[in-house]
Amino acid sequence: MGKRIFYFILTNVLVLVTISIIFMLIPGTWNYIGEDGQLQLGTLLIFSAIIGFTGSFLSLGLSRWMAKKMMGVHVLDPNDNLSQQEREIVDTVHRLSRSAGLMHMPEVGIYDAKEVNAFATGPSKKRSLIAVSSGLLHEMDGDAMEGVIAHEVAHIANGDMVTMTLLQGVVNTFVVFLARIAAFIVTRFVKEELAPIVHFLAILFFQIIFSVLGSLIVFAYSRHREFHADRGGADLAGKDKMRHALEALKMYSSRVREEEKSIATLKINGNKKASIFSTHPSLDERIHRLS
Repeated sequence: MGKRIFYFILTNVLVLVTISIIFMLIPGTWNYIGEDGQLQLGTLLIFSAIIGFTGSFLSLGLSRWMAKKMMGVHVLDPNDNLSQQEREIVDTVHRLSRSAGLMHMPEVGIYDAKEVNAFATGPSKKRSLIAVSSGLLHEMDGDAMEGVIAHEVAHIANGDMVTMTLLQGVVNTFVVFLARIAAFIVTRFVKEELAPIVHFLAILFFQIIFSVLGSLIVFAYSRHREFHADRGGADLAGKDKMRHALEALKMYSSRVREEEKSIATLKINGNKKASIFSTHPSLDERIHRLS
């Protein structure tokens, strides 16, 4: 779990830092320190929101492409000569998507992994992707697989990807905003000639600290979101199939390998035990809530 948390936080920090540096390299742009040497909080808040939401929406726009590349997803074309199992997966996704009221069918893919898992991603309901692992295909029966797919369709129908992006954008905004206020305060205690470099280093330091704290909010919402997707999956596939899917995932959860947090947040199966750094509640709690 520690490695996944590290990669998630590192990715978010690098996005914020990169965009911050780009803005800083443009002379006279977004100068939030007035001629009197005081912070212009209104200007700083606008500056922070632009950085925070730019990074968040950039990640959303690239999410489907990145998931395919990172996970090695093989997209199934409904017009190709698919195997019986592949055809059943595509037909199940399309059938449940229509039941959920989706006007555009998600792309359907398979990625090679021993883990028993699936995920949904994409920048919008119109450009979404549902992918299942080869391990899930080998280990799960038809009813459990339908429950898993229904859960992922519910994520898309609920607009969870966009909601997570907006939440991350708000968190990023306050990370940037508070980091610069803290850095400004720090520079008041150093020599004037050292202030620029101290200010820059302090921004990096506080953005890392506040990003870690802000991620707890994102993780908490992610856990809350899973309960809604379970209920949505039960509405689409039936409560018995959704419960059967969760119980099957619990049986195989020990096989889940370590993945980057940016992808793990989109999967149906998280850690066996939940914590404040978990993107998913425990399967026991999810089964209890569904019951």
